Amino acid sequence: MNYTTFITAQEAEKNLQNPDVLFVDCSYSLADGQWGLKEYEKKHIPNAVYADLNKDLSGKIIPGVTGRHPLPSKEDLVATFSKLGIGSTTQVIAYDSQFGALAAARLWWLLKWSGHENAAVLSGGKSYWEKSGLPLDANKAERTEKPFSARFNDSFLAGSDEILEKIKEKSICLVDSRTNDRYQGQNETIDPVAGHIPTAISRPFNALFNQDGLLRDKAEIEDYFKEVSPDNAVFYCGSGVTAAFNVLLFVHIGNVFPKMYAGSWSEWITDQNRPVEI
Repeated sequence: MNYTTFITAQEAEKNLQNPDVLFVDCSYSLADGQWGLKEYEKKHIPNAVYADLNKDLSGKIIPGVTGRHPLPSKEDLVATFSKLGIGSTTQVIAYDSQFGALAAARLWWLLKWSGHENAAVLSGGKSYWEKSGLPLDANKAERTEKPFSARFNDSFLAGSDEILEKIKEKSICLVDSRTNDRYQGQNETIDPVAGHIPTAISRPFNALFNQDGLLRDKAEIEDYFKEVSPDNAVFYCGSGVTAAFNVLLFVHIGNVFPKMYAGSWSEWITDQNRPVEI
């Protein structure tokens, strides 16, 4: 078994007892940093472990320098993956409580960045899993620590200086993954500056779900990203979380792995000399 983008609930359920498969609950709430762990402790997929977006999947915030969810250091990330029990042959299945799969996509991206290919996101998340009548429990999983061997690929990353230079050269296809109102500088309640990076196009992360929280078919996803050039695409969002989901979608339809500006909008605006467009 080798899943590298998405896995259905039915496919995942067949592997509940597979020792080479690790379910990781990534539930989180932007409004309440404790909600995700409480949700996990209440009920989760059997044998799933928990990864916290802020503590496990992000680094330390440096005011005025980083965004809201900076990448963890490589050393810390390797330690986290080892503690979670991710070995070289482990198939990771990441999921969120809700179908948006945002923190789950962040974990997926971090694993890909670190060279671990066998990582997928559960389609529909825990909400669809539960709706399908599949098992949940509240037992805390005990996972044996395993050595994680990382091969980081920094070509997956774009920095602010690179973006500035490529904007000047008109050699970049920037994709803003936030909701369209925030892209347009409206209803900005999260970051202190409204707007978007100049030349960016808007492709909200949440536009491709059906009423069950499942993805629309590949043809619709392909059409959604038809104006995004795989050769020079750079995805960003508010803090490097929802952009990871758009990267996941982009790879899912057969494109090469694109770059992501992990610091995203919340990092971009820490320097008032960087241009902003509304």
